[in-house]
Amino acid sequence: MSEFVQFLRLLQRNKVTLILVPLITVILCYFLVRRLPDTFESHARIATGLVDKTDQVVTKAKDEQDQQIARKFESLIQVMRLKRTIDQVSYRLLLNHLKGLKDSTWREPVKELESMSKADKSKAIALITQKYKNREELFLSKPYENELNNIIVDMGYGANALREKLIIYRTGVGDYIDIEFEAENPELAAYVINTLSEEFISDNSTRVVGNNKKTIDFLQRFMLQKLSALNSRMNTLRNFKIQNRVLNLNEQAKSIYGQMADYETRREVAQKDIVALAAAINNIDKKFDPTERKYFESALTGINQKIIASKSNLRALNERYVVSNFDQRLKFSIDSLRNQLTEEIDEATDKYAYNPMALKQDLVTQKLQMEISLELAKSSVASIQSELNRLNRKFDGLVPNEATIQEYETSIDIASKEYIEALQRYNEASLEFSFPVYLRLIERAMPGEVQASKKMVLVVLSGVISLTFCVFVFFILYYIDKSIRYPLQLANATERPVLGYLNALDKGSNVSLSGMNASDDRSIRLYKNLVRSIRYELDNEIDDPKIIAVTSLSQGVGKTSFVVALAWAFSKINKSVLIIDGNFGQPDISKLNPDSSQIESFVKSNTVIEASAGQIRILGNKGGDISLLELADEKAVGDRLQVLKTQFDIILVETDSLTAMNKAKEWITFSDRVVAVFAAGRSISDEDQSKIQYLNNLDAKFSGWVLTNTEDIPEQAGKIGKPVEV
Repeated sequence: MSEFVQFLRLLQRNKVTLILVPLITVILCYFLVRRLPDTFESHARIATGLVDKTDQVVTKAKDEQDQQIARKFESLIQVMRLKRTIDQVSYRLLLNHLKGLKDSTWREPVKELESMSKADKSKAIALITQKYKNREELFLSKPYENELNNIIVDMGYGANALREKLIIYRTGVGDYIDIEFEAENPELAAYVINTLSEEFISDNSTRVVGNNKKTIDFLQRFMLQKLSALNSRMNTLRNFKIQNRVLNLNEQAKSIYGQMADYETRREVAQKDIVALAAAINNIDKKFDPTERKYFESALTGINQKIIASKSNLRALNERYVVSNFDQRLKFSIDSLRNQLTEEIDEATDKYAYNPMALKQDLVTQKLQMEISLELAKSSVASIQSELNRLNRKFDGLVPNEATIQEYETSIDIASKEYIEALQRYNEASLEFSFPVYLRLIERAMPGEVQASKKMVLVVLSGVISLTFCVFVFFILYYIDKSIRYPLQLANATERPVLGYLNALDKGSNVSLSGMNASDDRSIRLYKNLVRSIRYELDNEIDDPKIIAVTSLSQGVGKTSFVVALAWAFSKINKSVLIIDGNFGQPDISKLNPDSSQIESFVKSNTVIEASAGQIRILGNKGGDISLLELADEKAVGDRLQVLKTQFDIILVETDSLTAMNKAKEWITFSDRVVAVFAAGRSISDEDQSKIQYLNNLDAKFSGWVLTNTEDIPEQAGKIGKPVEV
């Protein structure tokens, strides 16, 4: 807070500057802006169709997010502000002048434009028209095009000049883009906006149509590529089936597998019949003894030959039946041959060849029939097994074809999905791009209305800016200024209290013992009041008599004036005061009082200086390169000073500055209190740190600082110490 107060005091000291600089700036600005022409502003509005989709025949199913729409609006606005877009307006404005269209020229032509001949204008019109149609910029590297560009800029038709007065923005969260332009002519403002809108909409429409066409062409080529790939893979599968005689692999596999299952079932049935028939024949054979079998076999030899022939034919026919996958036509032949074989067996039975054993005739008949059935069953098993082997080989041949066909079918399925997706995207794009939504100028710009004058705003703004600039400059100066101007600054920098401060006096002010009593100047009165405050602080520290040494960090800080004024202040409270000029190097007090006694004589003699209450006496010196202890030894000096203490209540000693450290220390050694004087406006250097440390090491003997030559500090009294940080 104290720094802020100090900064305010700095501004107060420079209040004249803070008043004059803004005032001069305001006056200059007034004369500069009073002849500014009035300005006119026009307004137009463009519908984009990004939010309001009522004009769209086909709309997307999924609505766009606000952020995406905002990015599209920003993109449109930035395209409208591009140099290549605004250049179109510049070209048309320049063409109006080149063609001499009186109703479309609102500014005076520049000298270069007026001096053009008809041939030059025709050449310029041809070039500008070409640039306008091709939407190209002027190449500044070419001299002639650079010359035309300079004409455009000088006329105020350049892209930068137009862009400065152009405002483009989106209206809230709506579907519209508003365009505003300000010019010195109402018709010029409207013309610029309408031309810019037309050129932007035309460029946008061209880009939309071109991009849509490129998209559809690409999707069409992509779709045809996918269709070609699908047809190629289908042809490959077809050729493979033709080459490998594959009609329907799944149906073929099912048919073969069904046949194999049927054959295996028949084989199992035949094997069961073989076992059963063999067992039955064996049981019948056990019922005949060898003689009966011999008779039986000899009696039936002729008939058996027929039966054997029929059996052989039946066996062959049965194999054909199995191989033909049990063809029903062969089944009829087998049944017919079986009936024939049965008749032959019956014939053998009717001949009674088995006379001894007529009772066993039925067993013989059964045996013959069983033997035929057994032979047929064995023949069937062999034929069925052979056919099973053939079917297994055929089934095994289908496996590699199945893998190849599955691979082809998988690739066809993938190609079919890709083609369908490409076709779908192509159809969607074709449908969407068949009804594009273009930007529309729904509100054309009309000749602009005159705007409120900004002259007063500019004048006020100039004053505010100049005032702010001055304050900023003073703040920078204050920030980098390390000089000490206030008691609190000195207390903070030295970490010791400040007894008080003294205001700066004019050069003509008389700060002498006689002048202090006679002068009635305002600054002298303030000076005396401030000295009285310092006197109070020193008088209360220790009882009289006391020796007070006054020193400083450097020369020229008002130390002599302070000593004289302090002596005057003590004399006013009816105390006897002695001033000793201990500054041998710069004896200002001695020069002001040439008739005073000399300290050199006093130290070496036994003279006594008379004193009375309220009186001030002075001990001067002869000056020169000498110190106190060079006049006499320490004991003698101490004794003589002790004599003075018996005569006077207060002894004020002006010592050398601490620049001559040894000379000041000698006086400080014999002093009861030490006061250091510091001039306002000076800073504490690195060399001063050792001197301040010396004073601080004096502890209670060092009473504090006195700040002299201060300005613009309100009158106050009392000791000021460094604030205690909580």
